[in-house]
Amino acid sequence: MQKTAVVGVGLIGQGWATVFAQSCYKVAIYDPSEDVRKTVLDSMNQRVADLVSAELVTAFLGEKMLEQLTVAHSLEEAVEGAIYIQENGPEQVEIKKKLTAELDALVSPDVPIGSSTSGISASRYCEELNGRHRCLVVHPINPPHLIPAVEIVPSPWTEKSIVTKVDAIMRNCSRETILLNKEIDGFVVNRLQGALLEEAFRLVGSGIVSAADLDKAIADGLGLRWSFMGPMKTIHLNAPGGVIDYVERYGRMYQGFDLHADTNNSWDRVTRQSLKAELEDAIPIDEILAAQAERDKKLMALIKHKQQK
Repeated sequence: MQKTAVVGVGLIGQGWATVFAQSCYKVAIYDPSEDVRKTVLDSMNQRVADLVSAELVTAFLGEKMLEQLTVAHSLEEAVEGAIYIQENGPEQVEIKKKLTAELDALVSPDVPIGSSTSGISASRYCEELNGRHRCLVVHPINPPHLIPAVEIVPSPWTEKSIVTKVDAIMRNCSRETILLNKEIDGFVVNRLQGALLEEAFRLVGSGIVSAADLDKAIADGLGLRWSFMGPMKTIHLNAPGGVIDYVERYGRMYQGFDLHADTNNSWDRVTRQSLKAELEDAIPIDEILAAQAERDKKLMALIKHKQQK
């Protein structure tokens, strides 16, 4: 049984630990916070219990998953003997530089160091490292143990053998890998989400639609198809002659939309003027944890449904 190391065990790190344990890897989990180290196994117990309750893993596998988890009390202990490192540090370049340099000094040159960063390209923190050839972004979508898509984003110096190794590990963990041919800040998923949010903030900020009704456009509209096919396949099926026919019919309409950034409807202004009040009225801050748990239950039910092919 091979070992992986998860460094930083907030929500994302705990999700990764669940992914690796479910795929029969030994998992050493480490966080610089002693308080986190003391409580993380309780959190992992709950995550595994939720998977068992949703019938996504058996009770037997759930017990085995928990047996494969160990809490390391130093970075050195966590990475010793690991075939793969998943780093989940704060979203700050300087912290990434320091942490990745420490990891690079501790593990052999053939061990990949993947970062869970949401938008920082690996070249921004690994350029000066001797081991920059094995550094890359491995970006999950939150929560990582429930959403299978993972972006693999090499830096200009990442060796192809490292990308191949990471891809194999992720596939072995039943992840759906998205391989980027070259790096770009924000990667693919967040750039797509950012484009949609840019227009969403403009529509809400301009008073065209409420946040609740805008969410219906996705949850009860586009999102239903997007849960099992992406936008490219969607438009291919939305015209009798496929994508060529679709673009001929609607391309000019879409390209005529004014979708450039609107400074009058900046995210900060719209949030403070209307979005904060509307969303906090729907889900008060002190109810967010409960709402996250309810979201995860619905995601698990959706995953169970999608498995019934």
